Amino acid sequence: MDQKVYKRIAKSEKNHWWFFSRREIFTRLIKSLKIKRNSKILDYGTGVGANIRLLKKFSINRISLYDQNKQLLNKLIKKNNFTTNYNPKTKYDLIVCTDVFEHIKNDKEIFIRLIEKLKKNGYLFITVPAYQVLYSKKDELLHHLRRYNKRQLINLINNKSIVISKISYFNFFLFIPISISILLLKILKIDFIDEVEKVPNFLINNIFKKIFSFEKYFVNKFSFPFGLSLLAIVKKK
Repeated sequence: MDQKVYKRIAKSEKNHWWFFSRREIFTRLIKSLKIKRNSKILDYGTGVGANIRLLKKFSINRISLYDQNKQLLNKLIKKNNFTTNYNPKTKYDLIVCTDVFEHIKNDKEIFIRLIEKLKKNGYLFITVPAYQVLYSKKDELLHHLRRYNKRQLINLINNKSIVISKISYFNFFLFIPISISILLLKILKIDFIDEVEKVPNFLINNIFKKIFSFEKYFVNKFSFPFGLSLLAIVKKK
């Protein structure tokens, strides 16, 4: 990911409707797993640390971070003294891997590695962007190699050593307006990444927060038939 993109995301992730709402939804889902407070958690592909504040709710002093950007990773580890660096020999109760696999050429290989790092009955929580037709200039600048549909995600996570606990699209309620906007901007060849990564004005940001985060009340009960993103939770046998 470009350094300019890292800086924009780091500046906006605390209050931007997209990051805020994802944390609300992810928190509800992870709570349903009933993991213990002393669980070992790995945030794999931690990026600017957007998941750290939600993971604090589930573990104390047992959160590890991993990212290929070592400079950024070291800053986050120093900033959050409750965290530890990634240890390849450690087995984890929960691995969170949000919007990472679309960056990886050999995504199946990395999935298998992550499963190997889980304890028995441990969980892997995954999210990826959905629908290749929505692949845009933004995906290119974020160094995305692909977007997924549900069948592709199932093929990725299909493994005899795990059970699929949950798979669903999300960002469902905003799917139609945002998809139309992306497709129009693609047709008109307008670069929009700078704008979408900035926090909108207070009113728009709060409206989008309420709409997107409202999904937290449904995501545990059923699976959305479509959405801008996909999530999966798998449990190691």
